[in-house]
Amino acid sequence: MDINSGRFLSIEQLQDQYLSPNKTNNTQKTSEGLSFKDILTQKSGVGEEVKFSKHAANRLSSRNIELTDEQLGRLNEGTLKAQSKGIKESLIMVDSLAFIVNIPSNTVVTAMNQEETQDNIFTNIDGAVII
Repeated sequence: MDINSGRFLSIEQLQDQYLSPNKTNNTQKTSEGLSFKDILTQKSGVGEEVKFSKHAANRLSSRNIELTDEQLGRLNEGTLKAQSKGIKESLIMVDSLAFIVNIPSNTVVTAMNQEETQDNIFTNIDGAVII
């Protein structure tokens, strides 16, 4: 837009300028070869596997819970779904296993199997994903 010359862009021209898939604003590479999108993805933790807190690791061990690769993949998938919905503390159910996950830090806080969930009451969560 050039205010001094009185030339204004139409809405369509602005859309083309800023929303065109051909624009490389968010894909220009840094000197390290990373785009802004790559850096944002790294910093936000999107795509990373969940981590297990010390407490959660102890719970898994003491309750003899062993996750298969498929179950771990589904847990990660559930975490991504919770994140996309803006959930901060989520209950994620995978088969007969329940995980409380802090979504912003991508960390499993605690884990339990069906025997420990006998009351089926979960507190301090703001969403649940059954996957």
